[in-house]
Amino acid sequence: MSQPVGPVNEQYPQVYGSGPAPINLAEYERYAVTNLPRNARDYYSSGSNDMITLRENREAFARLRIMPRILVDVRKISTETTVLGDAVASPICVAPTAMQQMAHPDGERATARAAAKNKTLMTLSSWSTVALEEVAEAGGSGAPRWFQLYVYKDRAVTLELVRRAERAGYKALAVTVDTPILGRREADIRNRFSLPSHLTMGNFVKKGGEMSSGPQQAGATGSGLASYVAQLIDQSLTWADIAWLRSKTKLKIVVKGVMTAEDALASVENGVDAIWVSNHGARQLDTTPATIEVLPEIVRAVGGRCEVYVDGGIMRGTDVFKALALGAKAVFLGRPILWGLAHSGEEGVGHALKLINDELILAMKLAGCVKLSDINPAFVRSAHSFRAKL
Repeated sequence: MSQPVGPVNEQYPQVYGSGPAPINLAEYERYAVTNLPRNARDYYSSGSNDMITLRENREAFARLRIMPRILVDVRKISTETTVLGDAVASPICVAPTAMQQMAHPDGERATARAAAKNKTLMTLSSWSTVALEEVAEAGGSGAPRWFQLYVYKDRAVTLELVRRAERAGYKALAVTVDTPILGRREADIRNRFSLPSHLTMGNFVKKGGEMSSGPQQAGATGSGLASYVAQLIDQSLTWADIAWLRSKTKLKIVVKGVMTAEDALASVENGVDAIWVSNHGARQLDTTPATIEVLPEIVRAVGGRCEVYVDGGIMRGTDVFKALALGAKAVFLGRPILWGLAHSGEEGVGHALKLINDELILAMKLAGCVKLSDINPAFVRSAHSFRAKL
C-alpha cells in the first residue's frame, strides 16, 4: 500500500479482510494499525500527552486476578441482561467513536448492523460521518440504540440533535461531560489531523459550513478537531445544563465521563438515569486513573440508585468478567469496534463482538458462574493482595 499523501487526501485502504481471520481483538488491532492511513490510525489509537492513562487502562485489568469456584454445573450459560430496561444478548455494548468512515466506507452503518445482529446496544457519536437517521435505518429494530450528545454553544443545534434522536427511535442520550476542550493529542497535532475531504460530519450536513465540514482543516493548534471543539462546544457546561436537557426530552439521560465518587453522587442527586465511568479512552486528561480502578468506589457511592457502566482498556472476556464483578451493569467497547470495522466492515465488527462474548462465556464457565448475576466482587482480587502475604 502506498503511503498517505496528506490527511485530507487520504483514501481508504483497499485491503479489508485480507489474511487469516483474527482470533482475538489484539489481532484485529494489529491489522488495523498496520493498514489504516496514518491520519486515521493515529486519531483512533492515540491518547493524550504521554499516554500514561492509555497504558494504565489496559494494565490495571492485568493487576486483577479472578478467583474461580469449582464443581458448578456450567452446561448452560446466559449472558443476557438489560440496559435501562432494554433487553440485550450480552453486557458487551458499543461505545460512541467518531468519524467511522475513516476506517471503512460503510462506517457507522456497518457498526449498527453488526450490533443489531449481535442483539446488543450501540451508541452513536454526535460526530458520526453518517446521519443518525441513516444509522437507525441500517440497524433496524433488532437492538436498542443510544445517541452520544455533545452540548454545543448554540443550544438550538443541541436541541435539534435531541429531537432528531427522539424521532429516529434512540432510547437514551449519553451526554459527554469530560470535554469542555479537547485533550492534547500529540499525534493529531503532529499529523495536523483533519477529516478527509470526501467525508462530512453526517449529523450536520444540512447546516453547512464548519458544522458540516467539521475538522477538515487543521487549525492553530495543529489538530482540526481541537479547533472545531474550541469553536463550537460549550465550555460552560454545568449541572444546570443537565437539568435543562432533562426538561427538554423524555429520553433517558446517561452522564458519560464520571471518574469520582463525588461526581457519581452528584449525578444521582441530579436525577440521571445512569452513570458511565469513562476517561474518554485516555484521550482527555492524562494521568487520571484507569476506569476499572475507580469503578468500585463509584459503584459503592451510587448504592444501586442507578445503573453504572464502564469503558476503557477492555480487550478480553476476562476484562468484561472483572468489570461485572466490580459492579458494572454493562461494558462498552470503542477502539476494538474500529479495529473490526477497519478489517472487514460489518463482518469484522460482528466477529469482534462475538469473539469477546465467547471469551466472557468461557471465563464464566471456568470461574463457575452460569448467569451474570452470579458474578460478584468475591471473584476478583488485586494481584498486590497476594504479594502482601509472601
